[in-house]
Amino acid sequence: MSRGSGSTFLKRQKEAARQQKQRDKLERKKQRKLDKENGIVSPDLDAGEEFGLEEQSGDENVSGPLPDTADDAV
Repeated sequence: MSRGSGSTFLKRQKEAARQQKQRDKLERKKQRKLDKENGIVSPDLDAGEEFGLEEQSGDENVSGPLPDTADDAV
């Protein structure tokens, strides 16, 4: 029995996923270009959502759970 075939299969799956991601990215780029030419502005890009840049309010805790909630897990 061949023991190395599993890693080859995983590599092929990973490469196929990478190529699909690139095709999707190119399609989104083409769509944005068409939208820009037609004067359509995507609300997602205005808010920076595509890049994970959603605005956070100043009172949000970005470091994790509150200190007093850590004792509840014990």
